[in-house]
Amino acid sequence: MADKRDYYEVLGVDKSVGDDELKKAYRKAAKKYHPDLHPGDKEAEKNFKEVNEAYEILSDKEKRARYDQFGHAGVDPNFGAGGGQGGFGGFGGFGDFGDLGDLFGSFFGGGFGGGRQRDPNAPRRGNDTTSAVNLSFEEAAKGCKKTVKVTKIDNCTDCGGTGCEKGSNAKTCPVCHGSGRVNTVQRTPFGQMQTQTVCNNCHGSGKIIDNPCHTCAGKGRIRHTVEKAVDIPAGIDDGQVLSVRGGGDAGVNGGPSGDLRVSVNVRPHPIFERDGFDVYCEIPITFTEAALGAEITVPTLDGKVKFQIHEGTQPGDEFKLRGKGIERLNYIGKGDQYVKITVEIPKDLSKEQKQKLKDFEKTSSDKNYKKKKSFLDKAKDFFKE
Repeated sequence: MADKRDYYEVLGVDKSVGDDELKKAYRKAAKKYHPDLHPGDKEAEKNFKEVNEAYEILSDKEKRARYDQFGHAGVDPNFGAGGGQGGFGGFGGFGDFGDLGDLFGSFFGGGFGGGRQRDPNAPRRGNDTTSAVNLSFEEAAKGCKKTVKVTKIDNCTDCGGTGCEKGSNAKTCPVCHGSGRVNTVQRTPFGQMQTQTVCNNCHGSGKIIDNPCHTCAGKGRIRHTVEKAVDIPAGIDDGQVLSVRGGGDAGVNGGPSGDLRVSVNVRPHPIFERDGFDVYCEIPITFTEAALGAEITVPTLDGKVKFQIHEGTQPGDEFKLRGKGIERLNYIGKGDQYVKITVEIPKDLSKEQKQKLKDFEKTSSDKNYKKKKSFLDKAKDFFKE
């Protein structure tokens, strides 16, 4: 884990960052290294995975707390598994604290840090896994089914998770009698003290495998990459993380599987923008359409809609199409669509067109340009002062 960069550094934030700023930083970094923008670039692909891993940890309050306290070791799959001899509070690997932990454990009755000693044969939940999915704007709005690649740990299919070659069985460790730990007597300033350490014969598993499975080398578990179909709910947004229950690593000793956490990346749309469950777009109309009114065609996520522009429409006028937005995630109903009007001033006019506009201007009056008249009146009053 020494080659791993600090997760806060990966996302370009400090340790005090809030949830909203963290999400913004994640979106910015994810788009920067998005595979669609760097096809075939292995370095960009590596950075993209690193960004998703960092956000997956820092967006989870429990994992972030462990990371802040213990660094990468705190979110390592083996963290807290009791793998180190005499580990610090059951975390393992804090070598200098091992003897002291055992000493206090036996003196006060059962382990430094509360006496929690892991039963090697007890069921344990599998770790969560991560993946990412790229969606179009419409797929995020309407929902869809996507297939993602997941690297996960499953029970070996050849041995059924036992670690033993077919036709053979594991034996109970004769040294620790299946407990995974052994008692030893140490001489201390307080006298002789009994301590408990991980069994060196079975390395804490409580079992001895004489004929290991050829597929998993006796581990009972294999790491592989699989494809998994994921249902994307309608209304999911860019940067959100979808949790698929049971889609993570298989549990140990019959424990439940972990979850699959899928980071969602939504590609920008050429017409629409999103704010919550509302959709926004701009539609340009001609000077004539704005002046006389016209029926225009408005694109929506549900198809084309006809809308009547009223006479005298001004640049920046906005109207709402109720219920034409995005389905509310896990709720009934939809957001709205807001359409902003921009008036395009004609260019490259012919002589005939220019003359007709001049003739029109000669016939216009203050009644046709109320905003202009109001501005000129205010300007006159200003210069009088």
